Amino acid sequence: MPDPTQTNPIEDERVKEISGLRRALIRPELGGIVGTIAVFTFFVLFAGDSGMFNSQGVLNWSVVSAQFMIIAVGACMLMVAGEFDLSVGSMIGFSGMSIAIMSVSWGWPVWVAILATFALCLFVGAINGYIVIKTGLPSFIVTLATLFILRGFTIYVPQVLERKTIIGGVDTAAQGDWVAWLFGGKILTGLFSWLGDAGVIDTFTRGTRAGQPVVDGIPMVIVWAIVLVALGQIVLTRTRFGNWIFAAGGDAQAARYVGVPVNRVKIIMFMLTAFCATVLATCQVMEFGSAGADRGLLKEFEAIIAVVIGGALLTGGYGSVIGAALGALIFGVVQQGLFFAGVESSLFRVFLGVILLFAVILNTYIRRIITGER
Repeated sequence: MPDPTQTNPIEDERVKEISGLRRALIRPELGGIVGTIAVFTFFVLFAGDSGMFNSQGVLNWSVVSAQFMIIAVGACMLMVAGEFDLSVGSMIGFSGMSIAIMSVSWGWPVWVAILATFALCLFVGAINGYIVIKTGLPSFIVTLATLFILRGFTIYVPQVLERKTIIGGVDTAAQGDWVAWLFGGKILTGLFSWLGDAGVIDTFTRGTRAGQPVVDGIPMVIVWAIVLVALGQIVLTRTRFGNWIFAAGGDAQAARYVGVPVNRVKIIMFMLTAFCATVLATCQVMEFGSAGADRGLLKEFEAIIAVVIGGALLTGGYGSVIGAALGALIFGVVQQGLFFAGVESSLFRVFLGVILLFAVILNTYIRRIITGER
């Protein structure tokens, strides 16, 4: 007779057991982790002696990766919410030109120009979201229109004001401006000087900078990337608002039925992509001391590709900021690694196409695992 003291759980045939392998496969970061390991292994083997992994080489691909990461954070969270923003690249050019015009052409203090530009771009992002929500049009179409509008203004306005499409002198206007330093400065300069004196990192051997470290600090673009990735991951995975983002992208109508403010969530996500694009643009303007009308070309597609590599589904409701950051890291390492390996740089676009196709196939398989499709 069965022991009455033992309780056997009632098995429900509707509940499917997920194996350990499948549980690992449905982690959104898996593709990014595998890709990162593969890319680093490749370049350690074929470009390890070229300087790619000395202090200057690490800084080079870290800065490029950080630029991708900044815009990938906003693109990832918006895609998880079920929408796309194709105006990111034009927003980068537009916001950079806005800062240059306000500070150089109009003579505003740089900190005022930066804050005013952020306010303007956040407003544009909110308008994108509002139009998508109120009209029901696909965000692909709405933001494609915004892409052309912003790029047109970015080219037209400086030509009217300055009769040119590149405005310089921002670095001169920004001297001593603390807000400008938040985007164009460096941190831990004392630590890197000490590392150079100790012989841990390379130093200049001649010229006016003899004895100074080749890498004299961590640029703020890297700091911004780390902060945005960390905050984005925390919000997405540890907060109620993060649950709302997943719900809005997974099934918007069902989310509305349980009280999720889907419209507000999506508008905020469009504003986030505009914010991230403006952060990157401001860092670029402070780094180069100028703004160009061609800045940000194709960045919207590179951001989306980084997010897809990081495991986000194109259908929304699934993704990871950490995965998107790994996708951006892969971009940066490959873009710079091809140069160090002596490979034709145009092959970078070939790599983007191949890895995008692979990522979409992998993500489709993952979606079938999640949904139980055959």
